[in-house]
Amino acid sequence: MMIGLIGLGNIGQHFATRLLAAGHPLVVYDTRPEAVERFVKLGAQAAGSALDLASKTDAVFLSLPLPSVVEQVATAPGGMIDSTRARVVVDLSTTGPSVTNAIARTLAQRQIEFLGAPVSGGTVAAEKGTLTIMAAGPRHIFDAVEPWLQVIGKNLFYLGEGHGLGQTMKIINNTLCAVGMVASCEALVFGVKAGLDSAIMLDILNVSSGRSFATLEKIPQCILHRDFPMRFTTELIHKDIKLCIEEAERIGVPMWVSPAARSFLAFSITQGDGNRDYAHTIEHFEKWAGVQFGAEPDTPATP
Repeated sequence: MMIGLIGLGNIGQHFATRLLAAGHPLVVYDTRPEAVERFVKLGAQAAGSALDLASKTDAVFLSLPLPSVVEQVATAPGGMIDSTRARVVVDLSTTGPSVTNAIARTLAQRQIEFLGAPVSGGTVAAEKGTLTIMAAGPRHIFDAVEPWLQVIGKNLFYLGEGHGLGQTMKIINNTLCAVGMVASCEALVFGVKAGLDSAIMLDILNVSSGRSFATLEKIPQCILHRDFPMRFTTELIHKDIKLCIEEAERIGVPMWVSPAARSFLAFSITQGDGNRDYAHTIEHFEKWAGVQFGAEPDTPATP
């Protein structure tokens, strides 16, 4: 069974690397020729378009940034939907349940099976193959592609036949991540302003009830030493929390806290943070407070 991968960005490049390293024949496509060429040198076969890739493979994996891009690649005329070979599409992107369900219905009209399988863990987990994968759709499709999913992820969950269930879980996860990050940033900047040490605050929080992904991993790894590595853009995490709020409203579930985090992230995007890692959003709280959280190694923080 030949597989293909569309999307070789911050996350997708690690999928391609791991699949090739595991000995799986792979066809790749990306709108950036240089990204495709990199993996051709590693043994992948190149495709000239999404349809070309689908014509050379039996199962297609997608790792794309936006719901609109997934829809275009999967269901637009001249896309994968016109393939006469590929019968399985596995979407590793984050699109939200409504879009996923719509894509699944459209592909089904051409007898193409669809599995929504968004991932969580970011670029570090993608590189290590330790991602969490939240899959939903036909059970027999999940069982068929599970050996490939095990190459790119460690924590595999099958959530049921409903195509959008994995997407619902993913946007809940990312919304909690966003809310925790915004709340942690403003609280930690307050602590610095009040005279507390940045590193000691994290040490205390991480053995206390205030700990979260933000305090355990994101802030220590990306902010404490002021290195701000690119892992996940502000634009993308804003997209995910926006999807979650909209889906909740659609089914009649009120949200009070999440919209505040969404508004702050939207503000950050207007300040030029859209394509920067969302760790940079702490700089707004720092600017308003007149202090800096953390410092470069061997450099004292400025309370």
